[in-house]
Amino acid sequence: MSRTPEDVNKLTESTYKNVMEQFNPSLRNLVNLGKSYDKAVTAMTFAGKAYFDALAKIGENAAISPVSREMGVVLMEISEVHKKVQLELEESCMETISSRQTDIQRFIAEGFKEALLEEKRRFCFLVDKHCAFTYQLTAFHDKTKEMLTVKLPSWQDKCTDATRVPDTVISMIEGLRTPMSVIPESSPTLKHSDRTNSGSIVPPPAPSLKAHTSPLASMFSQDVPKNPISSEQYSDQDSLDGNGLSRSTSVSSGMDVVKKTRVQTIFPHTAGNNETLLSFDDGDIITLLIQEERDGWLYGELEHTGQRGWFPSSYCQAYNDPYDINLYEEEPVLLPPPDYNDSSRDRPIKPSTPSPQNTASLPNGHSVPPFLGGGNPFATVKLRPTMTNDRSAPNI
Repeated sequence: MSRTPEDVNKLTESTYKNVMEQFNPSLRNLVNLGKSYDKAVTAMTFAGKAYFDALAKIGENAAISPVSREMGVVLMEISEVHKKVQLELEESCMETISSRQTDIQRFIAEGFKEALLEEKRRFCFLVDKHCAFTYQLTAFHDKTKEMLTVKLPSWQDKCTDATRVPDTVISMIEGLRTPMSVIPESSPTLKHSDRTNSGSIVPPPAPSLKAHTSPLASMFSQDVPKNPISSEQYSDQDSLDGNGLSRSTSVSSGMDVVKKTRVQTIFPHTAGNNETLLSFDDGDIITLLIQEERDGWLYGELEHTGQRGWFPSSYCQAYNDPYDINLYEEEPVLLPPPDYNDSSRDRPIKPSTPSPQNTASLPNGHSVPPFLGGGNPFATVKLRPTMTNDRSAPNI
């Protein structure tokens, strides 16, 4: 019955464990006992030699006496016999030690050879695996070379003429070169088309919860007003025209037909499982399909994907298109009240005309204050030095 690799591995581990935990300590103990036995035999040999030397001397002393001469001879013979036996035992022990020493040296040599072979087998296994890995890398690079050889000519053909411009880009450039004319008043056809387009958009119901305000919204100005393109914002200006429609209103009507309001996102937003919400990243452009804000939500279409949905108004700002033309007259900006220590605080406040750097233009041509267009809200504030009557300073 063949063993599985797992069984063989476990058997090998148990064998090595038995050798390390039982055989090696027993062998070490046997070596120590052999050393002790050697010392004991050496001591016994010296003691026996001294004993038989003393016995021979006693026999020599007894041989001098005429009465005990025979006893002395017997003692001397006993000593000689024991010396011969001791010499034979020593010779046999030396032969045994020599043979055992030879066996030990042979065992050491065989063990060293096995250790070297095992080490070589391990390194051969490592080298074999690395050679296989290198072969796979070579095959991968060969495959990559074949693919690149096929693709490189087409890639080089695309970049041969660096001055070539696509037809779509040329048409867009030609369109930018043509100046946009001011539409004095929207025609009935355009009004009807705008009304038809606005009526065809049926958005899903707005979320029931109020839109979440981003925690970083306070770092940015609120670029999307509550009603981005609402005639109520400019009701005062519209009332200046005798026919009920001012020049700004007529221009706005024409511009709304040409181009809708666009905003730019300043924070990423994820819709999750809600299909009525719109997901976008930071810096995306959204076209507003419904101008009115509903509980902090706006409805629009993401330009690069064409997806439509609701999104929080605090996550975006007005998109300033550099190619749009500002067709609205600049609104008067009220200056902030004078300093509290100014003697002229009773002076009436006069509206001033803002400079171009203190105003921002919306895509439809509206001119809004800087705090609605991303500018500095304190650009028009002038600080004046104040004088205090502080008498708490020490007298020097």
